[in-house]
Amino acid sequence: MSPVTEPNPTRPPLSARPPSGPLVAPATPAPPPTRHRLTVPLLAVILLSLIPALVLAWQRVQFEQAQKTVALVMDYPAMAVQAQRVGLTPQQLLDRYKALGVNGAAVYDDVIGNLVQRGEIYEKRGADLAAENPGSGANPQWVYLRSLKPGVAEALPQRYTIPTREVTIAGQKWVGWPTDPDFLPAGPPRDILASLKAQGMVIVYRPYDDEALREPGADWPAVPFVAFTGDEVIGARTPERLEKIDERLGNRLPAIIENSEQLGLDTLVETHGGARMFALNPSWQNRIGPEATASKYALAARERGQRLLYLRPFPTVYETEQFLRRTSDLLQRSGVKVGDPVVRPFQPNDTLRVLSLFGPLAALVLLGLSFPLPRLGLAVAGLAALAAVGLNGGRPFESAALIAAITFPALGLVLRRSKVTDWFLATGLSLVGVLFVSALGANRDSVLGLEPFRGVGLTLLVPLVFVGLSFLPRQDIRQTARDLYHTPLRLGDIAVMALGLAVFALVFLRRGNTSSVGVSSTEAQVRQDLQDTIIRPRFKELAGHPLAIVGLSGVLPGYFSLLLILGGVIGQASILNTFSHFHTPLLISAARCFIGLGVGLLLGLIAIPVLNYALRLWTTFGTRRPVREREVQA
Repeated sequence: MSPVTEPNPTRPPLSARPPSGPLVAPATPAPPPTRHRLTVPLLAVILLSLIPALVLAWQRVQFEQAQKTVALVMDYPAMAVQAQRVGLTPQQLLDRYKALGVNGAAVYDDVIGNLVQRGEIYEKRGADLAAENPGSGANPQWVYLRSLKPGVAEALPQRYTIPTREVTIAGQKWVGWPTDPDFLPAGPPRDILASLKAQGMVIVYRPYDDEALREPGADWPAVPFVAFTGDEVIGARTPERLEKIDERLGNRLPAIIENSEQLGLDTLVETHGGARMFALNPSWQNRIGPEATASKYALAARERGQRLLYLRPFPTVYETEQFLRRTSDLLQRSGVKVGDPVVRPFQPNDTLRVLSLFGPLAALVLLGLSFPLPRLGLAVAGLAALAAVGLNGGRPFESAALIAAITFPALGLVLRRSKVTDWFLATGLSLVGVLFVSALGANRDSVLGLEPFRGVGLTLLVPLVFVGLSFLPRQDIRQTARDLYHTPLRLGDIAVMALGLAVFALVFLRRGNTSSVGVSSTEAQVRQDLQDTIIRPRFKELAGHPLAIVGLSGVLPGYFSLLLILGGVIGQASILNTFSHFHTPLLISAARCFIGLGVGLLLGLIAIPVLNYALRLWTTFGTRRPVREREVQA
């Protein structure tokens, strides 16, 4: 027999043919960066500026470590209502809650209606009084008050600008009001406050406002904290009135309620400082239950710098006690103490901040000069700097913090991106950027959460633009534009681009603590479990770091490696984004960052051999093995 041969002798055997198709296209190399003569001097400026940034970081850590005491403040009126429903006195129920960690109480202003309920005054509608006493002159449209506790009703009119009238009807003295006075603020409940103070409770006073008050704030009790109700502080709409409140606040600290912007609060905080306070809406609290509520309160104390945890009872005592036990347990695990919080403002050294400012500027110039097209790089860098300054109203420290946040995530991947170990350089530069963001962006207002980081969206978008533009070939930009215009697109290319844009849109919309795109119940449960046991890493980093590592390995052909490197920029940008939440303690952000880096590195190193195997299987599956010559017989 003659040997078996390929029917077409000019065609190579299948096993010898180079595979074809988009999944096996040759790798698309990115152009190397420009090595400018200023690279070394600029790196030196960055390193020198890093020294004051490190000092500022250490000072911030020391400050935050001294601020790890919180007060568990129970809403006293809500608790008193619950006590009445279960047949207990407010003090009896408070004692049960104190045994589970509660060490504070929030007390509201009395209103005239409270005085009626407590039997200190008697209220009668004018229509009823006139019907019972014809010809007495009682106005049917008025409301009349009479003292049951001597002098109470007669003392009330001097508190308000409302014109009242004292009348005697059927031998009894009444004070007539032209409007319903039930909800007028009547001053602090001094008996309750005295009892709570005697027990050593942390008091949060919640005054009511009314335009009819003559001297708001004149009779406030001596308490450490004041939490205003509603959407504005007392006097926010009248400068003279707000000035009086600012003066009468004295040594009391205003509470900065999480996710509740109150008009005029910034004026009071500017003078007195403030204490961050966390609270949940009662209906939302009841919906998610004690376990999830406790998790949120512990997270607020551990990771958001909240010093006052404002608690409201659940519908049942059993649920409330379950919630308090879980909260106390999670706080203890986190190293957060329950006690009397001593709040002082964070005051960074401005001289050190000025010295730190040169680092981000040098990094931005170095980034622009390192582009394959340096003129394009410098132009883009200049526009980014102008945008950062504009977003921050020309303030130098905040502008430089934003420049650091958009520059350092891209710098490493522009300088070097040819092998897996370049990921370590990119990550190291991102961590350098972290120190500059903290040094320049952390101040009293940002640590209190009053001044959010401006340009959070840019921290995700601009680094992608920087790295993407660095992929442009080293040629006339007009020729590149013509080449791009004439590049044929396949359906697969369009699908890949659409998928990439969809993923980026999802990441962009879900930035920050609150976003326009929610999470599934499964993801919410995973997040809660993680944050109750460890410091939860950011999912953008768990995905972004493996993408960068796989992209730098070159395991994927064609332009896929470049796309994965762009995806990896999200991971680097997320590092800076994590540290831009200045109300989160620096060590907490560092722990979240390094957990994400460790897990991301591990996933990336695992993904490389897995993808190698998958690609070999894809390209060889179904092909005939080469026939060994000794097995072919005539």
